[in-house]
Amino acid sequence: MTHKLKIIIRGVVQGVGFRPFVYRLASEMHIKGWIINSSQGVFIEAESDKATLENFSGRIRSEKPANSYIQSFESSWLDAEGFTEFEIRESKEQGSKTALVLPDISTCPDCLDEIFDPNNRRYLYPFTNCTNCGPRFSIIADLPYDRCNTTMGEFEMCPECRAEYTDPLNRRFHAEPTACPKCGPQVTLLDNNGKLLAEKNDAIKIAADLIRGGKIVALKGIGGYQLICDARSSSASRELRLRKRRSEKPFAMMFPDLESVKRECDVSAEEERLLCSVESPIVLLKRKRGMDSIISEECAGSNPYFGIMLPYSPLHHIIMRELGFPVIATSGNISEEPICTTEEQAFEKLSGIADVFLVHNRKILRHVDDSITRIVNGREMMIRRARGYAPLPLVIEGIKGTVLAAGPHLKNTIAVNKGSNVFVSQHIGDLENVESINAFKNVVSDLTGFYELKPDRVICDMHPDYISTRYADSMKEKDQSIQVNKVQHHYAHVLSCMAESGLEGEVLGVSWDGTGFGTDGTIWGGEFLISGGAEFRRAAFLAPFRLPGGEQAIHDVWKTGYSLLYRVYGKDCDNLPNIEFLKNTAQTRLIRQMLEKDINSPITTSAGRLFDGASAIAGIRTKASFEAQAAMEFEFAAETFCSEEVKTNDYFTFETVKNSNGVYEISWSNIIRSLAEGASRGEAKGLLALKFHNSMAEMIVNTAKLLKINRVVLTGGCFLNKLLLERSISRLEEEGFKVYWHQRVPTGDGGISAGQMKFASYLK
Repeated sequence: MTHKLKIIIRGVVQGVGFRPFVYRLASEMHIKGWIINSSQGVFIEAESDKATLENFSGRIRSEKPANSYIQSFESSWLDAEGFTEFEIRESKEQGSKTALVLPDISTCPDCLDEIFDPNNRRYLYPFTNCTNCGPRFSIIADLPYDRCNTTMGEFEMCPECRAEYTDPLNRRFHAEPTACPKCGPQVTLLDNNGKLLAEKNDAIKIAADLIRGGKIVALKGIGGYQLICDARSSSASRELRLRKRRSEKPFAMMFPDLESVKRECDVSAEEERLLCSVESPIVLLKRKRGMDSIISEECAGSNPYFGIMLPYSPLHHIIMRELGFPVIATSGNISEEPICTTEEQAFEKLSGIADVFLVHNRKILRHVDDSITRIVNGREMMIRRARGYAPLPLVIEGIKGTVLAAGPHLKNTIAVNKGSNVFVSQHIGDLENVESINAFKNVVSDLTGFYELKPDRVICDMHPDYISTRYADSMKEKDQSIQVNKVQHHYAHVLSCMAESGLEGEVLGVSWDGTGFGTDGTIWGGEFLISGGAEFRRAAFLAPFRLPGGEQAIHDVWKTGYSLLYRVYGKDCDNLPNIEFLKNTAQTRLIRQMLEKDINSPITTSAGRLFDGASAIAGIRTKASFEAQAAMEFEFAAETFCSEEVKTNDYFTFETVKNSNGVYEISWSNIIRSLAEGASRGEAKGLLALKFHNSMAEMIVNTAKLLKINRVVLTGGCFLNKLLLERSISRLEEEGFKVYWHQRVPTGDGGISAGQMKFASYLK
């Protein structure tokens, strides 16, 4: 007897070859019916005997395309209609838009083979793709995912491409960005005045020659521009630093292949998998010790890690095959501004940096930076979430209505929901200039418009001066029906990790970072918070200290170091020997006066600033040219010592006292005293750094024991410190605690919007 099975599949099922897969499966099983894309997902009606249809349903789920993700699979039995064939029908707009958009993904092996096959019609064509690879998020304007709704709509397919596109058995069946040299986008090479220098393959070859010759090329990639130069050349790297105004912060690099990466770095199996994944992020890899590197010291300085990615687009593959050596591949922007996506932006912002521009005529609809990851404790850890990952959703149950999470001030992302699907945006950046603020507004408009959302609630940070908070307040001013809820910064960090880990109920959240507005109006940053749904309890915190100069102490980290010493020793700290910044008595006298008279010296509990100050006291870094530089070099010094034959689990002692409010205050005074005395005696900086890290991990363990909560969440920017995080995990697990840390959502402020969304799930 013939039955009809209706199937509705939601998830990542568009742009991944799902329809041709189902078509081939139905043909193999002699099933009749149809499949269609809609703005809600994939709809199937299939007719055969019941056993065959049940097998068909199971095989769809078990054999689905590798890049697809089934979020929900609904089926129901209906009366048969008597279909005579199985067909792929034209897409329809049906109801609200719930289909998931695939991120931009790297070139697949089949397309690579074609690109480098001289007999293939797509030989060296830099826009080759199929249903298994290529741009998605950066080019799609609307749902459903059809060519007319992408920036490829303006390129009319030639007969050969059209034949592939309409053949259900071809891997380019409805591959929306598909093209070839006859009908698709093309590259051109322009000088920094916009004058045409070369076209097509000649443009790529000349660009490669210029890179060999030490020039800087602005390359229009998948989600925006990159600045490319020879990573082996100190002069080219130095010139890029000068022009980009980036004095010391390490550059990301692109290597031609995995073998060249392994010559420079130690690569674990997990790191290799990440490098070669469809997401193809930048991966932080440990440099090999004791070998002559071909990479200029200008690229990463003394940093023991390289940020490395492999080619992920056809254009990258072609130019890297031509070059055969590593290049710097850094964001095409002026430092702290959003990445450029249009030729107009590129020539305005980058003409003073790049010597030439390798551009193409496929529009980029939204900026998407390269994602950054690393392996921590054997698992992937997200540092910056963008290309390859955004906008795949988190699932957070219990959110009522439509919510916009406005995110933090620094490393901003925003988030919106469609039911339980929470879409965290790509990395936006620090909201500290007009360009970044405009990018923030554009992403809000883009994500809400994409899914046709009109938020009835906005969640934002408590800090009244954050741009994201002001934006939330302005929405309320324009529409009084909108609810605005504010969540404390460090609690949002905890909730972010809970959201991605699927945690409910009570946890101890260790939320350590540089800064966040506390409920008491001071600057928090060293917090132990016990969750309680929409509320939390501050159970412990690091003893407060002052930041002379306020935000300036982030860069002049010696000022924080002096503040810590003054808190411990008083005026006697000036007499400590062998501490570099104390030798400048004129500057320390000024800082002492600021502390004594409470001039521009806000109170903080910041773990991030504590690490900065400790780095200065140990003599590792007294001034930082970029955020967290001092803390990073402090970690690296500890890590280097840790890798020597002499290792230690020793730590400096500390005190924990319960205050009048019943909250534990953790004194770091003895830690700083021991650090300063060790530095004064000339002890090895690496040993001092390692003992400090051990002390901070032990502090976490001790506090967890006092609070007697078994589930511990480690979150906040301080846990980008691999040594601190792994040491804390190890010690907590030794003591029987269940430990959670970030993997899919950034532990830094890039994860705050996800935490704000989790907060929304607790609201009525």
